[in-house]
Amino acid sequence: MSDVSLAEVDEKGLSYPIEGIPDPGDIREVAPGIYWVRMTLPFALDHINLWLIDDEDGWVIVDTGVNDDATKASWRNIFNEKLGGKPVKRVIVTHLHPDHVGLAGWITREFDVALEMSRTDYLMCRTLVADTGKEAPQDGRNFYRAAGFSDRAVESYAKRFGGFGERVSRLPDAFKRLKDGDELKMGGRDWRVIVGSGHAPEHVCLFCEELNVLISGDQVLPRISSNVSLHPTEAHADPLQEWIDSCKKLKAALPADALVLPAHNEPFYGLHTRLDALVDGHEEGLAKLLEMLAEPKRAIDVFPALFKRKIGPDVFFMATGESLAHLSCLVARGDATVSRDDNGVDWYVRAEA
Repeated sequence: MSDVSLAEVDEKGLSYPIEGIPDPGDIREVAPGIYWVRMTLPFALDHINLWLIDDEDGWVIVDTGVNDDATKASWRNIFNEKLGGKPVKRVIVTHLHPDHVGLAGWITREFDVALEMSRTDYLMCRTLVADTGKEAPQDGRNFYRAAGFSDRAVESYAKRFGGFGERVSRLPDAFKRLKDGDELKMGGRDWRVIVGSGHAPEHVCLFCEELNVLISGDQVLPRISSNVSLHPTEAHADPLQEWIDSCKKLKAALPADALVLPAHNEPFYGLHTRLDALVDGHEEGLAKLLEMLAEPKRAIDVFPALFKRKIGPDVFFMATGESLAHLSCLVARGDATVSRDDNGVDWYVRAEA
């Protein structure tokens, strides 16, 4: 393993063994035959980690970055300068979000290979991309009205609607399905597919027992917590409970000392510690939220129970989605109830004992 030395354990119980970060257009080996690629993102979260696996006579790409000129230029440099003349053989995408799937279509067409991802995320991605240029649906307007949005905020949603596809190159019309428990052979080693939910419908993680390495995507991040939101397309779901269950599933399925290669921040050790912290953090948020529901509240009223920072326009939609996910979890557990008033607004209150 190159460029690796065990770092001191931080206050969260995690350690970061890789010194330095690869520049866009460069690669860095983090385990035998596994290379770290970092690309820029045009968002508040300004980077994403992508992964290359040396597959003997070619390469496997895991996640692709967004569809923009800067990311394409970085990939072209890697294709021309870093792959030793070997082609890309496989493109695997962990889940449907544009920073992961954005250039999947472009790369698969470039090398005439299949896109590999979970069925639900592939189909959901195609559905969301197909909304590009369409008018916001009434169901979506009603969803955010129920959350407590003003007329102005609902119109802001309508203007944003359909923006998902702007960062996604044209998807292939066919794909190869990855499902929980699949065994993949890459680089002469076995990799197991482990699927989680909550952040995305069917989020693919990849674990190599021989190397004790987990490519975690957004399912496990070391310094930040992945967004878990309720969305208008599935307004009656319970993504937070799915997320909590997925964290417990990963802890049971994987060794505590695996090297975790996340989509954001840096590679780290401390998988079980981090999974416990993610679950505990959401359970603490649910407990604070339940206290706040001694009196009826709308989704937009409960931000202080879940977020330390003041919620401004830049994260208002994301914060609303997270709040709705927590509220829906409490309702599903029977700890809270919800009722809709004559104005179409949902009010949540603690259930009577």
